[in-house]
Amino acid sequence: MKKSPRGAVTFETVRRVALSLPAVEEGTAWGIPAFRTGGKLFLCFRADLESIVVRASFEQRDEMMEANPETYYTTDHHRKYPWVLARLSNLSPDILPDLVRMAWQSAPQKKRRAKPL
Repeated sequence: MKKSPRGAVTFETVRRVALSLPAVEEGTAWGIPAFRTGGKLFLCFRADLESIVVRASFEQRDEMMEANPETYYTTDHHRKYPWVLARLSNLSPDILPDLVRMAWQSAPQKKRRAKPL
């Protein structure tokens, strides 16, 4: 089942959700849009901007991939790291805030500070 463009998760949707969390900095990683908290990467895009890479425990990743393999996956490169990839075309807008928050909470919190007002 294909999602309508109106309900689709886009780069801007992901950006808005990530920046709504405390102490999030927007930047790049390997020349690709990325988000950090306390200097620690928790979310970035793939080079094609069709998937996001989010920090997750190995257990979370395995559960997500088992429950919804059309949306969540890994690659040979990412397999040995605590990250899961999500295809934007299959990602529900209702799930996105929880997914981004999970990634944000999984980032090491040593230096996390609130954004200045």
